[in-house]
Amino acid sequence: MGEQKKSGRPGGPKQLTAVIKLQIEAGKANPAPPVGPALGQHGLNIMDFCKAYNDQTKDKAGQTIPVEISVFSDRTFTFKLKSPPASVLIRKALNIPKGSAVPNKNKVGRISRAKLLEIARQKMDGLNTYTPEEAVSVIAGTCRSMGVDVED
Repeated sequence: MGEQKKSGRPGGPKQLTAVIKLQIEAGKANPAPPVGPALGQHGLNIMDFCKAYNDQTKDKAGQTIPVEISVFSDRTFTFKLKSPPASVLIRKALNIPKGSAVPNKNKVGRISRAKLLEIARQKMDGLNTYTPEEAVSVIAGTCRSMGVDVED
């Protein structure tokens, strides 16, 4: 069996050289840190990324959107948008500025199972779970670590 990959030869498939993970506010990517240095060290065109990211996230203004950027050997890239972090979705659902500094003593709110299920459905693709019930359990754990009580 011969090798099917033609990596390193002209005209062959591109090689993945790096994966960069960033959390950027929707519609506000710019060449300043953290975006510029992270992309610059891999030789990418920073403004191309910023324009593409801002175009795809302009409808989600105010949210922090994680992005996974795949960098290829010919200095091209692709990126995939993820759902916002669970803690951000929980804070938004409860309309609180931040979680508790001492979550086991100071509680900052209460969340219903229905709201947990709604958040879990949003995060389902990013969690390593198979059923919505397992996803609710993961999100409930995040709630407990933030000082949010879960109502049954």
